[in-house]
Amino acid sequence: MTVGGETRSVLRESAVSVFVNSMAGGGRARAYLAAIQQLFESFQVHAQFVMTNSAAELESSVRNAISQGRHTLFAMGGDGTFQALANAAFGTDVLLGILPFGGGNDFAAALGLPDHPVKAAEASLRGHPRFVDLVRVCTAEGPTRLYAGGGGIGLDAEAARFANGPYRHFPGRSRYLASALRALAGFAPLEVRLEFPDSDLLPLEGRALVAAVLNSPTYGAGLRLAPGAAVDDGWLNVVLIEDIGPLAVLRLLPQLTTSGELRTSRVKRWQARKVRLTTRKPSLFHGDGEILGSTPVEIEVIPAAVRVLASAPK
Repeated sequence: MTVGGETRSVLRESAVSVFVNSMAGGGRARAYLAAIQQLFESFQVHAQFVMTNSAAELESSVRNAISQGRHTLFAMGGDGTFQALANAAFGTDVLLGILPFGGGNDFAAALGLPDHPVKAAEASLRGHPRFVDLVRVCTAEGPTRLYAGGGGIGLDAEAARFANGPYRHFPGRSRYLASALRALAGFAPLEVRLEFPDSDLLPLEGRALVAAVLNSPTYGAGLRLAPGAAVDDGWLNVVLIEDIGPLAVLRLLPQLTTSGELRTSRVKRWQARKVRLTTRKPSLFHGDGEILGSTPVEIEVIPAAVRVLASAPK
C-alpha cells in the first residue's frame, strides 16, 4: 500500500506524532490503536503514538512535540480533542490530522472524513492538505480560545455540561439529545443581543433557546444548524433559535433524531466575520462542546488558520 501525491512526500519526510485522548469515546480508544498503528505502517508512515488522559494534557504534549520539531500531528478523539490540537498548533506551520473518536465528530465530517477512526486514518493518509478557518472567542473571563466547529450559548451550552458529565458514555447523537432533554427540564430562555461589528447587519435582541456561531455545517454529532457552512470560506454562520417553548422542542426531537435537521420558521441565520453576544444574565458559552467561559463573548473568524489533512476530492 502506498501514499499518493503530496501526502506521500509530506508524511514520509515528516516527524509524525499521533496524540490519543484515552478518555474520548467513553475510553474505548485503545481498542482501535493496534489497527491504526498497522495502517500507518502499511502506508510506510512512521509515527510516534502518545497516550494522554485529557484534552488539556494532549494540548500540553502537542506544544512540547512542536518545540522538539515534530511536523505532522494527529489527534485521536472528538471535536474537543481537535480543539486542543488546533490551539497548540495555531501560529506554526505544522500539518494537522484528526482521527475521529468522540461523542461528536462534526469537524472531521466537515473535512469529508468517515466517522470511524481507522477509516478516517486511511482517508487522511490518502487525502490532501488544505487550509481551514478557526473561530476565535474572547469570553467575559478574558482568555482567548480557538474552536473549530460550533459553539454557542443557551440550551446547547447547558446540554454540553451534561454531555461531558453523566451522559459522556452515550454514543453519538444520543449523547447530545439526552443531554438536551436533561438541560431542558430547568432551562429558561435567554434575553440575548446579537451585534455584528464591521458589518451592515443591524443588531438584534430577543428571547432565544440557542444562539450559535458555527464554522462547520453541523455540531452535536450531526445536528445541521448551518447547512450552507464551509470550513474554508472565511465566514461565521450565526444561528438564532428563538424561544419556541419546551413542548415545541419535544415535538422537534424525532426529526432531529432521524435527520439532524431543524425545520422551523423560528430559526434565523446570518453570515458575518465577527459577532458579539450579550445576555441579561451571564450565560455559559461552549465551543466544540467544551465550556469556554461566559457572556459577553466576542467571536471572529480566523481565515486559513491551520493546515489539515482532509479527504481527497471525489
